[in-house]
Amino acid sequence: MPEKFLVLGSNSFTGASFVDYALRQGNSELIGVSRSEEYRSVFLPYKKLEAQSFKFYQLDMNKDLDKIVSLTEEFRPDYIVNFAAQGMVAQSWEKPGQWFKTNTLAMVEYQEAIRNFKFIKKYVQISTPEVYGSCIGTVKESTPYNPSTPYAVSKAAADMSLMSFHKAYDFPAVFTRAANVYGETQQLYRIIPRTMLYFLTGKTLELHGGGISERSFIHISDVARATYLAAKYGEPGEIFHLSNNERVSIKSLVETIASKLGVSFKDNVKVVGDRLGKDSCYSLDSSNAKAKLAWEAKVSLNEGLDRTLNWIQDNLEELKSCPQSYIHKE
Repeated sequence: MPEKFLVLGSNSFTGASFVDYALRQGNSELIGVSRSEEYRSVFLPYKKLEAQSFKFYQLDMNKDLDKIVSLTEEFRPDYIVNFAAQGMVAQSWEKPGQWFKTNTLAMVEYQEAIRNFKFIKKYVQISTPEVYGSCIGTVKESTPYNPSTPYAVSKAAADMSLMSFHKAYDFPAVFTRAANVYGETQQLYRIIPRTMLYFLTGKTLELHGGGISERSFIHISDVARATYLAAKYGEPGEIFHLSNNERVSIKSLVETIASKLGVSFKDNVKVVGDRLGKDSCYSLDSSNAKAKLAWEAKVSLNEGLDRTLNWIQDNLEELKSCPQSYIHKE
């Protein structure tokens, strides 16, 4: 019998990439749920597979909770993977209540409704290192939460609630927290595809805070693989950090992309003020994922940038017609 996956937030960058990866493993049946209709195929890699074992449902966790619970009970998934979230950090200051409604309240209500479904082998919560706030040095899974933005607080609250469900009810939850994810099919307002598209189309890129903050970027293929392994083999209650050993400043990252495209960094970049509440650099300790899931990142930043750039260039005309800034959905 095929294993069944219910993917919440299947239209998101990470959600769609996970669907693609899981389908390629074979012997799986998947359904996806997102509040928005399926977007252009250029952002949905699984569309290339013409898979008969995936079905999509346009349902909103805030408005269609009963329908999603009924769908869960009818489909009886072995694994639920939750990518659904309001995910923008800076914008969460503008309407924080909406971030709490989606990321915390809706999730708690859904988990309460399904916690007695014994067919669920694993519930994978896609969390974020933002819950740790600004940290110094290497961050382990035991690091205390210290969120500094409405987005981070909403995700930390959801994680704590879900962990309490695990401890009180043996709800089979596992958690993943990845470094800065990037790669082919990512939304165009994110720093890597945005920089590439701006340089290719002659636009000036705004570099917040001069780009001095450092980040660790991890390719989407490594994240999708780790998420699949966490669902299959992660022990309930475990937290898995997903990162690599490469750290780079945003300025250096943009300079690298400029070099790859043969454009002038100085002539194509404008320094602007920093974002409110942005965390300083931290490194995630991924030793738990390596030990328990036999996982490690395989795609170097240089290779991943080349792969992303190839996707941008191969689809440039279509991507030029797509929104290149974040559009908030109520």
